[in-house]
Amino acid sequence: TASSVKSVLAISSGLAIAIAAFGGALGQSRAAAAALEGIARNPGASGKVQTPMIIALALIESLVIYALVVAFLLQAKI
Repeated sequence: TASSVKSVLAISSGLAIAIAAFGGALGQSRAAAAALEGIARNPGASGKVQTPMIIALALIESLVIYALVVAFLLQAKI
């Protein structure tokens, strides 16, 4: 029925953004931890490590934003 489809869409959009936020947070924390460990071992390489780390964090965050867009699209179907 239509109400069950709407409830499944609502639950799936909530789960989509929750899982994406969780995965993005894990990915960002691991990337930052690895970069900070690299800088701690070799402080002279901080300039070479910092820029790729920021780019990686931005790409990870973009995946979370894509999940947010998908969640909004699923909400629009309700």
